Amino acid sequence: MEQETKREQAAKDSSQKERVIKHNSQKERVVLAYSGGLDTTAIIPWLKENYDYEVICCCIDVGQGNELDGLEERAKYSGAEKLYILDVVDEFVDEYALPCVKAGAVYENKYLLGTSMARPLIAKKLVEIAKKEGATAICHGATGKGNDQVRFELGIKALAPELKIIAPWRCKETWKMQSREDEIEYCKEHGINLPFDASHSYSRDRNLWHISHEGLELEDPANAPNYDHLLVLGVSPERAPEEGETITLTFEEGAPTALNGKKMKASDILKELNELGGRHGIGIVDIVENRVVGMKSRGVYETPGGTILMEAHTQLEELILDRDTLAYKKGIGDKFADIVYEGKWFTPLREALQAFIESTQKYVTGEVKIKLYKGNIIKQGTTSPYSLYNESIASFTTGELYDHHDAEGFINLFGLSLKVRAMMMDNTKK
Repeated sequence: MEQETKREQAAKDSSQKERVIKHNSQKERVVLAYSGGLDTTAIIPWLKENYDYEVICCCIDVGQGNELDGLEERAKYSGAEKLYILDVVDEFVDEYALPCVKAGAVYENKYLLGTSMARPLIAKKLVEIAKKEGATAICHGATGKGNDQVRFELGIKALAPELKIIAPWRCKETWKMQSREDEIEYCKEHGINLPFDASHSYSRDRNLWHISHEGLELEDPANAPNYDHLLVLGVSPERAPEEGETITLTFEEGAPTALNGKKMKASDILKELNELGGRHGIGIVDIVENRVVGMKSRGVYETPGGTILMEAHTQLEELILDRDTLAYKKGIGDKFADIVYEGKWFTPLREALQAFIESTQKYVTGEVKIKLYKGNIIKQGTTSPYSLYNESIASFTTGELYDHHDAEGFINLFGLSLKVRAMMMDNTKK
């Protein structure tokens, strides 16, 4: 009888286990944009507690470097069912960064869009994993004050409008954490004991193109940045070597193809330029920018390799593009920058503008030689088989293609409206 009771209990336990497994397999899934930091770690148990989701973590590698170390163990320890780490560095550089280089896209005259250009690709990959996993929602840890919530969500809406989007920092009823200390305590309450630092530090975003810094002394525009404490990719110009370094970049149809004569893929060129530029204090920008959500924010951006690429590309274009195209393209580049900054990558307008930009790059081929010296990029010579610079025309000496006397008739016609107006003003003076 006792053995029979044990068998019945075992059968009952087994039946309960099967029901649990079946129940778990029917749980809805959410894909979490995961970095391994405190915010996204705390979000894992929060999603399970408040939504009863299976949490699929997804980290998109756009060049964060050693920030990805130990992510798999951390995600599973925190309660995630699975972790994807997707290496998209080449796709990021080739299909998102280089179009911005070709466009000359700079937001508010200073910001080279490092964070902005990566967000649509991250959104795209989150959607791909969500569809693969049969998830019904995507969750991100962007705050309700920043640009990233806009960029992520516009990308998701454009690619998968059926997916639910969860932004914990905007969930008033269930997200009660307001500080790092709160998040650390919440993690401990849910059995997650990880070596997070409760002290306040800079808020940073890193990829192969740049690293951004916000917070601490930067929150007051009256304060100078503490560069000795802040910089990650390089040094300040004051601490750069006393001797400059000359490099040569080769471009084909607007894209970099070689550095110092060595052919490499674009991502490898960018990696080397980051080292070179960082060593010489290149690409440090301190800016107060206008966020999409309406407020001004202050940040410091390190973009050593990207700054070199943008400047070299600009020098090549000024040799090759005609006056009207160069002037018109400047306005297109500014608009392209706004579109990228605002998270509108997956739009017909971005596609149309990029098509125009690509058409201007057909002959942007050549070599640019520059010197890197204490934060400066100094021209050392530019050559191209498609150069519109003609020494015979441009020289102060008389050449065969330009007759100085032709200028007189041109000036008479070019200034005719000015002359007519001046004559009218003289005749109507009282």
